[in-house]
Amino acid sequence: MTRLGKITPCLWFDTQAKEAADFYVDLFDDSRLLRVRHYGPEGPRPAGMVLTVDFEINGQQITALNGGPGFPFTEACSLQVICDDQQESDHYWDKLTEGGQEGECGWLKDRFGLSWQVFPAELDDLLDDPDPARAGRAMQAMLKMRRIDLEEIRRAADQG
Repeated sequence: MTRLGKITPCLWFDTQAKEAADFYVDLFDDSRLLRVRHYGPEGPRPAGMVLTVDFEINGQQITALNGGPGFPFTEACSLQVICDDQQESDHYWDKLTEGGQEGECGWLKDRFGLSWQVFPAELDDLLDDPDPARAGRAMQAMLKMRRIDLEEIRRAADQG
């Protein structure tokens, strides 16, 4: 497998790269750990500590790095989980918010501080409705939510 030209996100953790990778691989179907590297005696962190973990979620390769406390996650970067339906969206929302925190409009931070956007694919259709008034009502409903409630957004969109 060639890695040239492939874009692989690298997530910077303090010390939780392996724990996070294990959590994500257990949570998402069709996911696996690929490789774990450790720091050697040359540092800069203790020899034997996990340096990087390469893993795959639904075919997307990701690297988790134990780089130290210098660069915490912010909402400026997030991973999207676009789901088939409300049930799947609720499943990922529930699992990812355990020990984390809910945000607005389908955003959340998991227990490692990484931001995610979790929503059913139909949300995009409602927000892109060819009727601007209907799309606007859907947007206004979504802006009042934390977890996306597709039924409520449909109801609001149809109140024209």
